[in-house]
Amino acid sequence: ELRKMLAGLPGAEVRTREGQGMFMMRMGSADADKLEVQIRGFDLNTADALGVEVEKLLKSIEGITDVKLGREEGVPERIVVIDRARAADQKLTISKISSFLETMMAGSSAGNLREGGDEYKILVKANNAEYMNLDEILNLSVTNSAGQQVMLRNVAYISSQKGPTQIERRDQERILNVSANVEGRPLGFVIREVQERLREIPLPANFSIIMAGDYEEQQKSFRELLFSFALALILVYMVMAVQYESLYDPVIVMVTVPLSIIGVVPLLYFTGTTFNVQSFIGCIMLGGIVVNNSILLVDHINTLRARGYTDITKIVAEAAHNRCRPIMMTAMTTMLGLLPLAIGLGEGGEVQAPMARAVIGGLLCALFISLLIIPVVYIEFDLAFRGSSSQKRPTEEEKHETA
Repeated sequence: ELRKMLAGLPGAEVRTREGQGMFMMRMGSADADKLEVQIRGFDLNTADALGVEVEKLLKSIEGITDVKLGREEGVPERIVVIDRARAADQKLTISKISSFLETMMAGSSAGNLREGGDEYKILVKANNAEYMNLDEILNLSVTNSAGQQVMLRNVAYISSQKGPTQIERRDQERILNVSANVEGRPLGFVIREVQERLREIPLPANFSIIMAGDYEEQQKSFRELLFSFALALILVYMVMAVQYESLYDPVIVMVTVPLSIIGVVPLLYFTGTTFNVQSFIGCIMLGGIVVNNSILLVDHINTLRARGYTDITKIVAEAAHNRCRPIMMTAMTTMLGLLPLAIGLGEGGEVQAPMARAVIGGLLCALFISLLIIPVVYIEFDLAFRGSSSQKRPTEEEKHETA
């Protein structure tokens, strides 16, 4: 709405952007747009031409707004171009000519004058250099290595061109940023379409086009969160291995973690939530939360086995029956506690909502996994790996009795 109201202001360029997503991660950067395309290459004219093509491409993609080139059109400037061959014939070097021009136009230090306790800097330059025209500059004479005076006009000429107002660099390369905002479509879908369309642009030698902005920060965050997720699972396994004094039982409990993702995906899909950084943080939280219900069940199974029970099927069935209510209570209280956050109530609540939705979806699925899948996994795992002589597969009659 603001964009529509402010678009017609004469003499002003108004750009609207919303502060969310990865904005907090890039507060120190010069731009806060969600989408940023970087054109890397040395030649400024070629980069400007590519920038215009990329700008047109972005404007043609649905969901992209406020497209802007990072470098404005250059300003006119006059350049003294030195003919290297002529300068060599006149026994002049490039540094000699450039230092001469610097001295004449801007001045160079020639020491300090001390008088009466005060010190004054001595600056040598041409008189009224700022008022000299181009012909007067070319008529200046520079001394060559042989001590002869050579008119500057004989070794240099004036060229007109447009010079850049600024040159940005990253990773020791010149870059041109084309930034934009994303509206009405998920950032991932827009990025995928932009990458496909960018492949159609022919690139000159020593030039490259890469994605930056929120996409770059998102990929970096996902790599860090993936490492955190793996580390969380390892730590959870280590704690359970110490508590159970076994390497087998924690594996049974950890089966809940990958299976709980089955509940995350549908809930995010039906609520229209993208898989973003907050959703990923919710999955990391699930790694430590969903195992709680399985821990209750497996611990009770081991307790019953310690009492002398030998029929593994009856032990697991009784343990699942006894722990059904506690497991449901712990899961429901956690889900209900996260419900207001998942709805996104309050100002800014939609930012944290994906995390709560991911946790609720995983817990809801883990509730049934703990009561239905983990008992089966425990039985099969016990019969396959422990190989106890007192353990045998149940007959059809025993299965019917247990059911």
